[in-house]
Amino acid sequence: MTAPPAPNGRAGSDLERELSRIVEGEVRFDAYSRLLYSTDASMYQVEPIGVVLPRTTADVQAVLELANQYHVPVLPRGGGTSLAGQTVNQAVVLDFSMFMNQVLEVNREERWARVQPGLVQDELNAHVRPMGLLFGPDTSTSNRATLGGMAGNNSAGSHSIAYGKTLDHVLELRGRLADGSTVVLRDLGPDELAAKSRLDGLEGQVYREVRRLVDQHADEIRSRYPKIMRRVSGYNLDEFVKAQPFGLHRLAVGSEGTLVVVTEMTVRLVPKPRHTALVVVHYRALEEALESSPEILTAGPYAVELTDKMILDLARANIEQRGRTGFVQGDPAAIMIVEFAGDSEAEVRSKVEAFESLRERARMGYAAHRAYDPTEQQSIWKLRKAGLGLLLGMKGEKKAIAFVEDTAVDPARLPAFIAGFREILDRHGAVAGYYGHCSVGCLHIRPLIDLKTEAGLRQMRAIAEEITALVMEHGGALSGEHGDGRARSPFNALLYGPRLYDAFRQVKRAFDPKGLLNPGNIVDAPPMTESLRFGPSYRTWEPETLLDFSGQGGFAAAVELCNGIGVCRKKLEGTMCPSYMATLDEEHSTRGRANALRAVLSGRAPRSDFTGKRLYDVLDLCLECKACKAECPANVDMAKLKYEFLAHYYRANGLPLRNRLFGRIHRLARAGSALAPVSNWIARAAPSRWLIERLCRIDRRRPLPAFARTSFSRWFARRRPRGSGALGEIVLFHDTFNTYQTPEVAVAATRLLEAAGYRVSLADRKCCGRPMISKGMLGEARAHASYNVAQLVEPARRGVAIVGLEPSCLLTLRDEYPELLRSEDARLVARHSLLLEEFLQREMAAGRGPTLLAAAGGRADAPRPRVLVHGHCHQKALVGTGPTVAVLRAAGYQVSEVDAGCCGMAGSFGFEAEHYELSLRIAGRRLVPAVKAAGDDVAICAPGISCRQQVEHTTGRQAVHPAQLLWEALAASPDGQRRSEVVR
Repeated sequence: MTAPPAPNGRAGSDLERELSRIVEGEVRFDAYSRLLYSTDASMYQVEPIGVVLPRTTADVQAVLELANQYHVPVLPRGGGTSLAGQTVNQAVVLDFSMFMNQVLEVNREERWARVQPGLVQDELNAHVRPMGLLFGPDTSTSNRATLGGMAGNNSAGSHSIAYGKTLDHVLELRGRLADGSTVVLRDLGPDELAAKSRLDGLEGQVYREVRRLVDQHADEIRSRYPKIMRRVSGYNLDEFVKAQPFGLHRLAVGSEGTLVVVTEMTVRLVPKPRHTALVVVHYRALEEALESSPEILTAGPYAVELTDKMILDLARANIEQRGRTGFVQGDPAAIMIVEFAGDSEAEVRSKVEAFESLRERARMGYAAHRAYDPTEQQSIWKLRKAGLGLLLGMKGEKKAIAFVEDTAVDPARLPAFIAGFREILDRHGAVAGYYGHCSVGCLHIRPLIDLKTEAGLRQMRAIAEEITALVMEHGGALSGEHGDGRARSPFNALLYGPRLYDAFRQVKRAFDPKGLLNPGNIVDAPPMTESLRFGPSYRTWEPETLLDFSGQGGFAAAVELCNGIGVCRKKLEGTMCPSYMATLDEEHSTRGRANALRAVLSGRAPRSDFTGKRLYDVLDLCLECKACKAECPANVDMAKLKYEFLAHYYRANGLPLRNRLFGRIHRLARAGSALAPVSNWIARAAPSRWLIERLCRIDRRRPLPAFARTSFSRWFARRRPRGSGALGEIVLFHDTFNTYQTPEVAVAATRLLEAAGYRVSLADRKCCGRPMISKGMLGEARAHASYNVAQLVEPARRGVAIVGLEPSCLLTLRDEYPELLRSEDARLVARHSLLLEEFLQREMAAGRGPTLLAAAGGRADAPRPRVLVHGHCHQKALVGTGPTVAVLRAAGYQVSEVDAGCCGMAGSFGFEAEHYELSLRIAGRRLVPAVKAAGDDVAICAPGISCRQQVEHTTGRQAVHPAQLLWEALAASPDGQRRSEVVR
C-alpha cells in the first residue's frame, strides 16, 4: 500500500488554515515545529506535514476528517521515545502529550483506570500508588513514555516476567478509525460480535475482515508465530486463535498507530508489592551471566536484569550515574539485578536467603550485593534504566544504533543465541553494549556503527540480515517490546512468510483503506536504510566558538550528543528540564532545542538562522540550569550551547540594555551599596519600577533585592580576625551578591571558618563573570576569568582551597573558566575551587576538619532543629547536595531535602517581564508546595541567592544560607554567650 502524497504549496496552506479554524488545540505548520517533530529516539528523521496538539476528541476527529479530504497521512504520537522510527513520518502529527494527558477515572475495587493517551506511565503510578496499586508494565522510559505510546508498541519492561506486556493490561480502547468514525474496542460476547459484524460502514468491515482472515489463516498463525512471551512484531493475529473473547483492542495494541487513533484507554491495575529486595550478582564474563539465568529463574524472581561492562564504564563517567555505582564490587564484565517481592519483609528476606544458597551451590558470580533499603533499590534501578541513554550518548562518530536491539528468544536458548549474536558482530568487526531482560529472553544489544559512512550502512544492513536469520533459527522475534517501525518492518515478510504477511496487509487495508494512518510501518515499509538522521550525505558546519568544545568533538558534535530519548521530558523528579515541565512543549525541552540547533548546523534550516530570531525563541526559555549536563544520560550541556549561541546572536544583532545591566550587575551592586539606603528607596519607588519596566522590561511585580549599607568587603577590612588559624589558610571567593546584597552570609562563613581554625583571606578579584556568561557576553567574561585566575593561581599552587558561597559564582570557576581560557592555570584554579559545604565535608573526612561542628552536633542536650534543603541547580548538576546535607547533619540539624527541581529564578530570568509568569509556574510545581507544607519550626535552607529570593516572593518564608545555619550551630559558647555576629 503506497502512502498518499503529502500536500504542498496552496493545498498545505489550506489544510493548515482549515485546521486552525476548527481545532481547539494548537496547530503548528511552521518550519521549526516540523523540524522538532522530525525525529524520535531512533536513527531516523522524517519531516512531518505539520503538528496538531489536540485538546479534545473532537479535535482528533476534525484532523482525521480533513486528512481524508486532503488525502494526507496522520501519525498519533506520545512522548516520541520510540526506538524503531514509528513516531516519525510525512504526516500530520497528533501529539497527545501536552493536553490529553489526564487520569479520568480510577476504580480501586475493580482495579482499573480510565486514562487519556498522553498520560505518562509514572504519573499514572503516582496517582494510584496511594491506593496500593500500579500499572504493571514498566519500561525504562517510564518517566516520559505515554500510555498511548505503550499501547502502540505493546511495551513491556523489567517486570514482564510478572506482568507480561501492555496487551495484557488493556481492557478497552476508545478512538477513531481512519475515516474519523468512533469505535469502542473491547472483549465482545458472541451476540455482540455478530451485531458488530453486521454493521455498515468501516467498523463493520473491520470486524468481518479480521474474522475472515483469522479463520482462513488459523493454522498458519499457530505454526508461524514465535512461542515466546516477548513478541511484538507484526499484528497480533495470534490473539484470535486463543480460547478467549474476541476483542479488537488486542489487535490495536502493538499496531503502532497504523489501525486506529486511540483517544481513551481503560487499563488494568495490579497490587503494588509491599516489599522488595535486590541481589546484584557480579560476573567475570558475560557468558557466565547468561548461562546462569535459567537457574536464577527457578528461584521465582520478580525481575532478572542484565547490565554489561560497557554500560557500567559509561555510568562511572557520567556525572549523575557515577554516584549510583557504589554497590559495584571490582570490575565485573556483567551484573545481574535479581529482584524478589513479597507481602512482608520476612518473606522477601527468606527468598533472598534461599537464592543466596542457590547462588553459592551453583558458584554463580564472584560477588553479590544485597539491597533491602528502598532508596538504594531505586538508585540501582535508575542505573539500570539509564543504560539506553548512556549507550546512545557515547561520544565519537560510532553510535550505539537501535536496529537489532530488541530481539527475544526463549530464555532457555538465550546463552546459545547470544553466542551466535556475538559471532556475527565479531565477523563484521562490531562491538556492542548488552543489557535487558534475561527473565524473558529479551536483551537489548546495540552495535556501535558509524552511519555517516557507506561502509557503516553496509555493515548495519549485513548485520540486520544475519541477525534476522539467527532469530528465526532460534524461534524468536526481532522485536520483544520496541516495535517494528522503520527499522524492523522490512523483515516482517521474511519472519512470517508470504501468507501471513499478506494477511497483515489485508488487516491494514480493512482498517485503513486509504493508507492514511502512519503508513510504512509493519507492512509496506521502505528500506531500513532510508530516511536516516545521520547518513553518508550528512554534513555540518562548525561555528568559531569562544568556549572550548573540543571535549565534545566540536560544537556540532556537542549538539549531536542528543539522541532523542527524551529524558528531558520527565516531570515528577529531578531538575531537567524546568521549562518543559512548566509548558509541556517539545520546543522548550532540551531535545527540542538540540534538534533546532542541529537543523541549522546541518543545513535543514538556513545557516543565517544561527543568529536569527526563530532559533533565539527556541533557546529563550532555557534557564541555563545545567541539569541536562548531569541528568541527561548523554550529558548534553544545553546551557553551554546557549551561551555560545547568545554570543553570536548579540554580536550580530546588538546587546540590549537589559543584558548590559544584568551582565554588569557588579557595577550596579557596588554603586547601590555605596548609596544605600537611598538607592533601595529609589529602586523600590513605584515610578522607578514603572520606568525600569518600560526601559528594561524588568517586571515591576518582582521585588528587587536590597543593597547592604555595609558591604562584606568593608566589614572584612575592618574586622578583627579571630581564631588561631592553626589549620591553615583558605581564600574566600566573595562573590558580588554576598558582598553587596547579603553580606550576613559571608560574615557567617568567615566567622565559622575562623572558629574552626582557618585563616581566611580575600583575593583581589573581579566579578566571576557568571552574569555575563548567561547574557552572551563571553568576551567580557573571558577578561574577568583571566584576571581572577591570575589572582587565584598562586594560592592554588600552594594547595590553598578557594572557597565560595554562591553556587553559580564559585562553580563558574570550575565549569566555565577552563573552557573560556583553555589554560592549565585555569584548570588548576578549578581543581582547588570548592563550595563551603564541600570544603567542610572534605576537611572533616580527612580528620583535619571543623571539630566544632561535630561538637555542636554531638551535644546530648542540644535541640535538633529541622531544616528543609533546596539545592541550587548548578550545585545539583556539578556537585550534588550531599555535602550540604552532610555538614548540616554533622552540626546537629535534622535535615530533609526537597526534590523541587529548579526554583524558576535562574539569576535574572525571573526578573524579566516576559519570563516572570513562567518563573512562578516553575516554582509552583514542587518548590512552593513543599515550602508551604513545612512547619514554621522548619528552617528553609537554600545556598543560592536566587532560590532564596523566589522562596520569599512566593511563600513569604525567609530562606537562609547553609553558612548561617552552621554558624548558628556554634552560636552558644560553653558559658552560654553568643558567638554570632551578623551584619544587617
